[in-house]
Amino acid sequence: MSKRLVSNISSDYIAAVNRLKPCRSTKTIVVYVESYGDITFWRDVLDEYETSCLHFEVMLPSRTTLGKGKKTAMMNNLGPYMIACVDADYDWLLQGKTHVSQELCNSPYVLHTYVYAIENYHCYAEGLHRACTRATLNDREVVNLEAYLEEYSKVVWPLFVWNIWTYRHGRDNEFGITHFIDTITYHDVNIHSPELTIDYVRRRVNKKVNWLQQHFPEGKKTYSPLRDELLQMGLTPESTYLYIQGHGLMDGVVLPLLHPICTQLRRERERDINKLAVHETQRQNELSGYRNSCIPIENALKKSMSYRQSQPYAWLKSDIEKLLLEVKASSAVNNELAK
Repeated sequence: MSKRLVSNISSDYIAAVNRLKPCRSTKTIVVYVESYGDITFWRDVLDEYETSCLHFEVMLPSRTTLGKGKKTAMMNNLGPYMIACVDADYDWLLQGKTHVSQELCNSPYVLHTYVYAIENYHCYAEGLHRACTRATLNDREVVNLEAYLEEYSKVVWPLFVWNIWTYRHGRDNEFGITHFIDTITYHDVNIHSPELTIDYVRRRVNKKVNWLQQHFPEGKKTYSPLRDELLQMGLTPESTYLYIQGHGLMDGVVLPLLHPICTQLRRERERDINKLAVHETQRQNELSGYRNSCIPIENALKKSMSYRQSQPYAWLKSDIEKLLLEVKASSAVNNELAK
């Protein structure tokens, strides 16, 4: 197939190819994603909707180059049979303030995560304890992780709203996402007193909020309406962590908390083995078997499916189901025309 032909493949082209197949054969929807790392996530999401009559083919957005990214995925000739699946980033929250945000919010052929990125789903609070258990084979709860992330989220919520405010008003060069993440992240946590880390973040957030209130006096009238709008969209102060930058959340909030927890849990299990072993050979064999069975917490987080219980994931599922209704209607019309 020529490079020119490949570059002009569209949803209509895929639909035409599908029509050439027998009526009962499997129809294909091409799915463009941002990067290699996104393929597995979106494959897992779409698996639920595959049938003997419908197949999703998940791939990078360009067939002729190594081009990746959200804009590349969204710039193709999208339609019912060619869709883009991307991270929401801040584009959903910007509600059409940029061209990319307009496309993401308005096109039924662009499915997005609603949370900032896939990493936020992997850090879904209700799955963190299970991930620690999977990583260490020790089910003891060291820290109430759901309560921790809920409190953390409530603390950073006011500053998060300010960060969205700066993007909505074109002032993000003065307080952009990098400044925000630098304010709300940390390097380590005392797992015996995790509230100290919350207090540390609270002090930094309060200081920055005070600065923003002085630096942007016009926010006195516009901040509260934006906060109320975000609440009406379904965000809550308790779930703020789902909407902050994914890498910042993973590397600067969740992993600094989970690493010491997993270290302690592994030490406890190894201490039990050392105590209960009858002789040295058994001790060495048990330790070796245990250590080989453990996995890095990063890998355990990627295996977590707990996010499927979250509200943003329910919104995503609703979008997929609306798309499939259109595909079904389109297929029915084509079948009638073929008669």
